[in-house]
Amino acid sequence: MDIQNEQLVREFCAAWVRRDIAELLGYFAADAVYHNMPLEPLQGLEAIRATLEMFITPAQSIEFKMLAVASTGNLVFTERVDRFTIFGREVTLPVAGVFEIAAGKIVAWRDYFDMQTWLRQSGMAQ
Repeated sequence: MDIQNEQLVREFCAAWVRRDIAELLGYFAADAVYHNMPLEPLQGLEAIRATLEMFITPAQSIEFKMLAVASTGNLVFTERVDRFTIFGREVTLPVAGVFEIAAGKIVAWRDYFDMQTWLRQSGMAQ
């Protein structure tokens, strides 16, 4: 267990409430990979920034509620409920996330969730 890695992930998840893209990007290594498992992985800060902008910019509020955290070595596992108010709609999304940490930065972030739950609640379902 690496308490520093867990603390970094806790701080990162808590920072979402401020919806500050520059602050969130500061947690990542330059060549980090962000992978929402239902989608293709993204690599590098510019790709991550573009995706964050797609759902942070239109959001009125965001909160990651941490239910559980566990770690081993450089991996930190989270069970969360991510709450968004986006496009005027409330989204409550259960998520399991895995973070890989190196030198105090997130080098990989993988989130596992049900895409249909996101699409249905956000109003983006077709």
